[in-house]
Amino acid sequence: MKNKYVDFISDKHFLDCIANLHFAYLKAKNNITKKNFYTNKVDTIKLTFDSEFNTIDEESLIQAEILRQIDKSINNSIGTFHEQILGGIKGFEIGNLSGFDIKATDDTLFADIKNKHNTMNSSSAEALFQKLSRYADDYKKAKCYWVQILAKNSFCEHWKGDINGKEYSHSRVYKISGDQFYALLSGKENALFQLYKSLPVAVKDYLNSIEKNQSVKENSALEEIKKETKISKRTIIDQITFENYSYYLGFDKL
Repeated sequence: MKNKYVDFISDKHFLDCIANLHFAYLKAKNNITKKNFYTNKVDTIKLTFDSEFNTIDEESLIQAEILRQIDKSINNSIGTFHEQILGGIKGFEIGNLSGFDIKATDDTLFADIKNKHNTMNSSSAEALFQKLSRYADDYKKAKCYWVQILAKNSFCEHWKGDINGKEYSHSRVYKISGDQFYALLSGKENALFQLYKSLPVAVKDYLNSIEKNQSVKENSALEEIKKETKISKRTIIDQITFENYSYYLGFDKL
């Protein structure tokens, strides 16, 4: 029976991956409280510039910052989505926190997947090269890949060069763009394009198949902060600054 969506993984696996990503979206959006919002210190100096230079009122600014935090969480989940899709191709499996993201079941391939090409600094790149090199040394028939799903070009090439002042090279360590990695694992040259084209249909099918009562709670962070401003008489940004930095010299006077 012919697949409805793509021809390199089953329809069920495709929909399962979408379901997992949908759950990540729901979790990220589900009731961002003030406590969650403050987990990473809020840069209220930047927010002040944003408000004045971009002529944005404080409430809209904070709502946008909350959405930015949600988006950051979702970006991590997109990388997991690709891992799960690729792990559904026959002959391959996901790492499940084993030190690699994707491997061939016969140990002839190991890969670390990054959603974007610019998500690593030099120290991270050095650590990744060393890790892939160890896999290549331990498994003599294995080719090891740094996968960039969203890359600047389409490529598959040996990863070599200067990282942190050291020369790195290995005969079986490569870097590869997302389209070519999908093609390599699936045997289908246009596999990533197939995925892209089928997503709108598959997502609609998935959403139509689930209960519609999976509601998302309203983010409460802004309302909690506004409630505090009614008592303190501070502006929203001053309130956030006070609650994040009252231990800084002079900030307790806000």
